[in-house]
Amino acid sequence: MTADTLSPKTLSLRAPFELFAETARKVLTDDVLTLVTRFGVAAIFFQSGRTKVDGILHITDGTYSLFESEYHVPLLPPDVAAHAATYSEHLFSILLVLGLFTRLSALAFLGMTAVIEIFVYPDAWPTHLSWAGLLLFLIARGGGKFSLDHLLRLP
Repeated sequence: MTADTLSPKTLSLRAPFELFAETARKVLTDDVLTLVTRFGVAAIFFQSGRTKVDGILHITDGTYSLFESEYHVPLLPPDVAAHAATYSEHLFSILLVLGLFTRLSALAFLGMTAVIEIFVYPDAWPTHLSWAGLLLFLIARGGGKFSLDHLLRLP
Protein backbone atom coordinates (compact mmCIF):
# COMPACT_ATOMS: atom_id res chain seq x y z
CA MET A 1 0.00 0.00 0.00
CA THR A 2 1.46 3.35 -1.03
CA ALA A 3 0.57 6.89 0.01
CA ASP A 4 -1.32 7.25 -3.32
CA THR A 5 -3.70 4.40 -2.43
CA LEU A 6 -4.33 5.45 1.19
CA SER A 7 -7.60 7.13 2.07
CA PRO A 8 -7.61 10.77 3.23
CA LYS A 9 -8.61 9.58 6.72
CA THR A 10 -5.62 7.20 6.90
CA LEU A 11 -3.30 9.95 5.68
CA SER A 12 -4.57 12.35 8.33
CA LEU A 13 -3.93 9.76 11.06
CA ARG A 14 -0.48 9.05 9.69
CA ALA A 15 0.70 12.68 9.62
CA PRO A 16 1.30 13.05 13.39
CA PHE A 17 3.38 9.88 13.45
CA GLU A 18 5.46 11.06 10.50
CA LEU A 19 6.00 14.42 12.21
CA PHE A 20 7.03 12.65 15.42
CA ALA A 21 9.44 10.36 13.54
CA GLU A 22 11.01 13.28 11.67
CA THR A 23 11.43 15.30 14.88
CA ALA A 24 12.98 12.30 16.65
CA ARG A 25 15.48 11.82 13.81
CA LYS A 26 16.52 15.48 14.05
CA VAL A 27 16.80 15.62 17.86
CA LEU A 28 18.08 12.13 18.66
CA THR A 29 21.28 12.21 16.66
CA ASP A 30 24.03 9.65 17.18
CA ASP A 31 25.86 12.26 19.27
CA VAL A 32 22.94 12.61 21.69
CA LEU A 33 22.39 8.84 21.78
CA THR A 34 26.06 8.11 22.49
CA LEU A 35 26.08 10.68 25.30
CA VAL A 36 23.00 9.17 26.96
CA THR A 37 24.29 5.64 26.42
CA ARG A 38 27.70 6.46 27.88
CA PHE A 39 26.13 7.96 31.00
CA GLY A 40 23.64 5.11 31.38
CA VAL A 41 26.23 2.36 31.12
CA ALA A 42 28.64 4.26 33.37
CA ALA A 43 25.92 4.55 36.03
CA ILE A 44 25.22 0.81 35.99
CA PHE A 45 28.84 -0.20 36.48
CA PHE A 46 29.86 2.68 38.77
CA GLN A 47 27.01 1.89 41.17
CA SER A 48 28.07 -1.74 41.15
CA GLY A 49 31.64 -0.71 41.92
CA ARG A 50 30.50 1.52 44.79
CA THR A 51 28.78 -1.46 46.47
CA LYS A 52 32.15 -3.20 46.67
CA VAL A 53 33.98 -0.49 48.61
CA ASP A 54 33.97 1.61 51.75
CA GLY A 55 35.28 5.13 51.30
CA ILE A 56 37.37 5.81 48.23
CA LEU A 57 38.54 2.35 47.13
CA HIS A 58 38.81 0.24 50.28
CA ILE A 59 37.36 -3.10 49.23
CA THR A 60 34.99 -4.51 51.84
CA ASP A 61 35.24 -7.93 53.48
CA GLY A 62 31.83 -8.70 52.01
CA THR A 63 33.21 -8.18 48.52
CA TYR A 64 36.03 -10.63 49.16
CA SER A 65 33.50 -13.13 50.52
CA LEU A 66 31.30 -12.82 47.43
CA PHE A 67 34.25 -13.44 45.13
CA GLU A 68 35.27 -16.47 47.22
CA SER A 69 31.83 -18.07 47.51
CA GLU A 70 29.43 -16.81 44.84
CA TYR A 71 31.39 -15.23 41.99
CA HIS A 72 33.40 -18.03 40.42
CA VAL A 73 35.63 -16.10 38.04
CA PRO A 74 37.95 -18.44 36.12
CA LEU A 75 41.74 -18.13 36.05
CA LEU A 76 41.91 -15.46 38.78
CA PRO A 77 42.19 -15.95 42.52
CA PRO A 78 39.14 -14.42 44.29
CA ASP A 79 41.10 -11.54 45.87
CA VAL A 80 42.66 -10.56 42.51
CA ALA A 81 39.25 -10.81 40.79
CA ALA A 82 37.70 -8.60 43.49
CA HIS A 83 40.31 -5.91 42.94
CA ALA A 84 40.20 -6.16 39.14
CA ALA A 85 36.40 -5.92 39.02
CA THR A 86 36.19 -3.08 41.53
CA TYR A 87 38.88 -0.94 39.96
CA SER A 88 37.59 -1.63 36.44
CA GLU A 89 34.03 -0.64 37.33
CA HIS A 90 35.28 2.69 38.68
CA LEU A 91 37.91 3.47 36.04
CA PHE A 92 35.96 2.57 32.91
CA SER A 93 32.82 4.30 34.22
CA ILE A 94 34.73 7.54 34.69
CA LEU A 95 36.25 7.19 31.23
CA LEU A 96 32.79 6.67 29.71
CA VAL A 97 31.40 9.76 31.40
CA LEU A 98 34.31 11.77 30.03
CA GLY A 99 34.00 10.10 26.64
CA LEU A 100 37.69 9.23 26.79
CA PHE A 101 38.75 5.91 25.27
CA THR A 102 35.05 5.16 24.83
CA ARG A 103 35.47 2.13 22.59
CA LEU A 104 38.11 0.57 24.87
CA SER A 105 35.98 1.18 27.97
CA ALA A 106 32.89 -0.29 26.31
CA LEU A 107 34.92 -3.31 25.17
CA ALA A 108 36.21 -3.83 28.73
CA PHE A 109 32.66 -3.72 30.09
CA LEU A 110 31.46 -6.06 27.34
CA GLY A 111 34.12 -8.56 28.41
CA MET A 112 33.13 -8.11 32.03
CA THR A 113 29.48 -8.62 31.09
CA ALA A 114 30.36 -11.84 29.27
CA VAL A 115 32.23 -13.17 32.32
CA ILE A 116 29.32 -12.26 34.60
CA GLU A 117 26.84 -13.93 32.25
CA ILE A 118 28.83 -17.12 31.69
CA PHE A 119 30.32 -17.73 35.12
CA VAL A 120 28.36 -15.77 37.73
CA TYR A 121 24.71 -15.17 36.82
CA PRO A 122 23.81 -17.17 33.68
CA ASP A 123 20.08 -16.76 34.33
CA ALA A 124 20.35 -12.96 34.14
CA TRP A 125 20.80 -13.01 30.35
CA PRO A 126 18.01 -10.48 29.65
CA THR A 127 19.81 -7.86 31.73
CA HIS A 128 23.21 -8.75 30.31
CA LEU A 129 21.85 -8.72 26.75
CA SER A 130 20.56 -5.17 27.28
CA TRP A 131 23.97 -4.11 28.59
CA ALA A 132 25.65 -5.80 25.61
CA GLY A 133 23.40 -3.92 23.18
CA LEU A 134 24.36 -0.58 24.69
CA LEU A 135 28.04 -1.50 24.79
CA LEU A 136 28.07 -2.72 21.19
CA PHE A 137 26.50 0.59 20.14
CA LEU A 138 29.35 2.47 21.86
CA ILE A 139 31.98 0.21 20.33
CA ALA A 140 30.50 0.84 16.88
CA ARG A 141 29.87 4.59 17.21
CA GLY A 142 32.51 5.75 19.70
CA GLY A 143 32.00 8.64 22.09
CA GLY A 144 30.25 11.05 19.75
CA LYS A 145 30.68 14.81 19.46
CA PHE A 146 30.17 15.40 23.17
CA SER A 147 33.28 13.49 24.25
CA LEU A 148 36.97 13.96 24.88
CA ASP A 149 37.56 11.38 22.16
CA HIS A 150 36.09 13.84 19.65
CA LEU A 151 37.99 16.79 21.11
CA LEU A 152 41.27 14.86 20.98
CA ARG A 153 40.40 13.34 17.59
CA LEU A 154 40.67 9.79 18.92
CA PRO A 155 38.90 7.05 16.96
